[in-house]
Amino acid sequence: MEMLSRSGRLVQQQRQKIMEFYEKKEKQVELQRKIQSSNSLNEGRLLCLKAREDHIRNVLDEARMNLSKISNDQARYPAILKGLIMQALLQMLEKDVLLRCRERDLNLVEKLLPECLDALEREWGEKTTVKIDKDFLPPEAAGGVELSAKGGKIRVSSTLESRLELIASQVSISALK
Repeated sequence: MEMLSRSGRLVQQQRQKIMEFYEKKEKQVELQRKIQSSNSLNEGRLLCLKAREDHIRNVLDEARMNLSKISNDQARYPAILKGLIMQALLQMLEKDVLLRCRERDLNLVEKLLPECLDALEREWGEKTTVKIDKDFLPPEAAGGVELSAKGGKIRVSSTLESRLELIASQVSISALK
């Protein structure tokens, strides 16, 4: 009788060990499944981010190629250039400013500058003197101006390229959110 109860206990213990072994295996399999699912989800997210990044890069590359067309548009470019000059002057807020532009924009800048300076004086309340630098922006630049003051210690770039780069950085940051 004692032998039967001892063998029954042994059978019960072995059965318990087998059940624990399989429960442990089931938990391991479930954990592996969750890890694989998480990895697949992360791969999908990374692919989506990469596709979005590639699309943004393509759009920005296309925009860079089309920048030069803006300054060739004689109907719209004067207003755009005036806006770029005004924004740069308002950022600068200095009394003596050196302005760089493309050589081909020189006549247009000279025409727009008095109007911009009047508007700046009305806005700021101070008179600003702007000297046009004969060290022009490169001819391949898309357009716009660069201002400097205090011997180059203060600089403001208001070129079409700098504006596109500013937009590109903002778009890249917002795409990551």
